[in-house]
Amino acid sequence: MNKQLKIITVLTILLSVGLAIVSFYGAFVPTAYARETPAMAAQGMGQDMADLFFIVPLLLVSLVFIRFCNIIGFYVFAGTLFYILYSFVIYSFGVHFNSMFLLYSAILGSSVYAFIILMNLSGTLNVKDWFRDGFPTGITGVYLLLISLMFYFLWLKEIVPALMTDTVPKSVSDYNLLVNPVHVIDLSFALPGMIITAILLMKKKRLGYILAPVSLVFIILLAIALGVMVMAMKQEGVSDDASVAGIFIVLAVISLVFLLIFFSKLQKNRFDCK
Repeated sequence: MNKQLKIITVLTILLSVGLAIVSFYGAFVPTAYARETPAMAAQGMGQDMADLFFIVPLLLVSLVFIRFCNIIGFYVFAGTLFYILYSFVIYSFGVHFNSMFLLYSAILGSSVYAFIILMNLSGTLNVKDWFRDGFPTGITGVYLLLISLMFYFLWLKEIVPALMTDTVPKSVSDYNLLVNPVHVIDLSFALPGMIITAILLMKKKRLGYILAPVSLVFIILLAIALGVMVMAMKQEGVSDDASVAGIFIVLAVISLVFLLIFFSKLQKNRFDCK
């Protein structure tokens, strides 16, 4: 396990440096998103600000905690890694080619491998023994199902009419994309994975206890990033409606409550990482 932690540490340090560079570039270099539409450029800048000032520090702090075999650190680190992995699938396939392309690819690759190694490491852990009896697996699972179904509804509401009329979804045409990479990763991986996680948790399976808190951390970070993106669009004058940011804040707060309930049921602070 120590060898796996060392590999994860090296990958994470490299990942953090790369993420800091591309985030600074996107947030503060005016030409960073010159090939994007104004709305897409504003969203990119907003996410880069969130990544630079929140995600990079969180990743490094949680890495320190996981090095000390801290259970909460493990979950926060895993959720942050998955957020970065998710985000950089979108950066790598949804952002027009620019000078950060190689770093986008490197960040995506390093986050994928770090996450795989971390999940492999978790296979040696007695996760269910970390928690006291009485954990609300049912309501937490239902919450994850509802989040999944909500996003399925949002995306299919846009995709199905376009398919029926042989047109292109608005989010594709407005941003001058081939397809919307968010649709692809959500419909193919993220949402089915969250549904599977919810079912595993409700059945009190070991993998559910691993993936449910990771999913909650991911939802919190994504909601924060989306909220900042909405505010950036408002700031740049490409959107007059910032009210949707409030929806993302509510989503982040509710998910945080479920995560804190999860952590309140821990009966130990450390896992065996020898």
